[in-house]
Amino acid sequence: MENLIKSILVVVALSFSSIVLAQTPERVKLSQTPGKFTQTELTLEAGKQYIFEVSNEGVNHELGFVIAPKGMTDQKNHIPEAYLKKTINDGEKAESKTVTLEKGEYVYFCPLNPTPQYKIVVN
Repeated sequence: MENLIKSILVVVALSFSSIVLAQTPERVKLSQTPGKFTQTELTLEAGKQYIFEVSNEGVNHELGFVIAPKGMTDQKNHIPEAYLKKTINDGEKAESKTVTLEKGEYVYFCPLNPTPQYKIVVN
């Protein structure tokens, strides 16, 4: 009986740890410099959770971060969870909320810097 209880506890612990690990978002770190991001393309997994962390490296004004479907970059199509929790000044960084993207093509950019639109492919 004692072995059965130990076995059940091990199975429960393993199940719980795999659930916790499955829900931990992956952090995507991006850097902005004057007029551009240093990373020019991202490939991500559909349905996976991400947090985008953006740092301001040498831009002397506030920065932001936007993700939108490719070709649909007007504000009504922005993915609001991807917005940074605050604008960032030179030397600062901020992160988005947790973002889960569906399969497709997206772009990311800064409307305040401003930067080109960079490609995100979600498989």
